[in-house]
Amino acid sequence: MALFRFGFHFASVTYPGLATDQLFGRIAGVATAAEQNGFDSLWLPDHAHQNRMGGGPDAPMFEAYTLLGALAVATQRARLATLVSPVTFRPPSLLAKIIATLDVISGGRAVLGIGAAWDTEEHAAYGVDFPGIGERQDRLEEAVQICRSMLTEEVTSFAGKHYQVSDAHNAPRPLQASVPIMVAGGGERRTLRTVARYGDACNVSGTPDVIRHKLEVLAGHCADAGRDLAEITTTAAIIPPDSVDELVQTVGERLEAGLDGVIFLANNTPDAEAVASWGQALTSAF
Repeated sequence: MALFRFGFHFASVTYPGLATDQLFGRIAGVATAAEQNGFDSLWLPDHAHQNRMGGGPDAPMFEAYTLLGALAVATQRARLATLVSPVTFRPPSLLAKIIATLDVISGGRAVLGIGAAWDTEEHAAYGVDFPGIGERQDRLEEAVQICRSMLTEEVTSFAGKHYQVSDAHNAPRPLQASVPIMVAGGGERRTLRTVARYGDACNVSGTPDVIRHKLEVLAGHCADAGRDLAEITTTAAIIPPDSVDELVQTVGERLEAGLDGVIFLANNTPDAEAVASWGQALTSAF
């Protein structure tokens, strides 16, 4: 069974004219509307500042896990995650601790979303090292293994090329026996291989034909790893079209391409009414 089918992602939290002290209330209201109208997961970007598509560095951008913790209290059922945490931002042992905390606060609704990072400007601005893609992929593979162990085992030790963990405890334990891990990205040689080996979910992008191809590649990696593709929840991120009819068509095309679900990247910070209408259309159509 898929971990999630319809996700709502706060790609931006820029509400023109809204005072800062009212911002969280607006976000919580949109999150609640999403949850009450068919969205089964809520996603946040894990960035230190907003990228250019969302208004640039001057636009609001909350720290992801602080905001997820607050949304855990404001919501009841939806899974909570980032899409996705850059492997460069935090040591994986610390990330696992954060996810376990979120899982306890939310009553067992946390998902770990992680990827190889991409925003070079952000890393430079905040003084975060941004190694080459090969090293970032290596770090991603090691980080997922460390997080998996720390989220399922009492004590974790790991000796890798980039990360070393010695007798690391993670108390309190997550409420879920196994917190789901989403590895995002469509890299066919490394990223999808990491999904096949260690992931519970993936997130790719592209047209339906591209998605079909990515799923074929993932199935091949799963065969090599001795896993069934059906064990992995497959999703893609989409920007919601202007009309509800287009929305239903776009989602239908991607589900027909073989995906288990879609995650809506709400770049235009829709209000609660718009999000509710999307959710109602999706639950009615699918």
